[in-house]
Amino acid sequence: MKKILLLVVVVNLVMVSCAFADIFKEQDLIVLDKEKAGGGTGVLYGRYAFTRDMPPMENPVREIGWLTLKPGDSIGFHKHEVNEDVYIVISGTGVFKNDDGKEFDVKAGDITIARKGQSHGLSNTGKEDLVIISVIAGETPK
Repeated sequence: MKKILLLVVVVNLVMVSCAFADIFKEQDLIVLDKEKAGGGTGVLYGRYAFTRDMPPMENPVREIGWLTLKPGDSIGFHKHEVNEDVYIVISGTGVFKNDDGKEFDVKAGDITIARKGQSHGLSNTGKEDLVIISVIAGETPK
């Protein structure tokens, strides 16, 4: 009886742990490249853990992507009506445009955010790829 009870406890702990953590291996990421993303130029090369239409509605994180902009390419200035978007710059250099239209140089280690109702854009102004992680949280646009 003790062994059965212990087994039930262990199985429940494993199930609870799985509900709170996931891993998305590089080879399993969803490839989704976008031409003229947000009205920008060139191609936004995307590798996603999941896209915004996939998680259950109760999950606040809607999308996580490893994104690459080639030199001269951009994500156009666009508005986030119902969600927020965080960019974490991994490598390269570029220019981030905030909701007020002000432009800021960005490089590896910088983090930007566009809150619900705000606009933003990003351009690769460097000579190497601009690599960012994008995390979108909030509602999924209808």
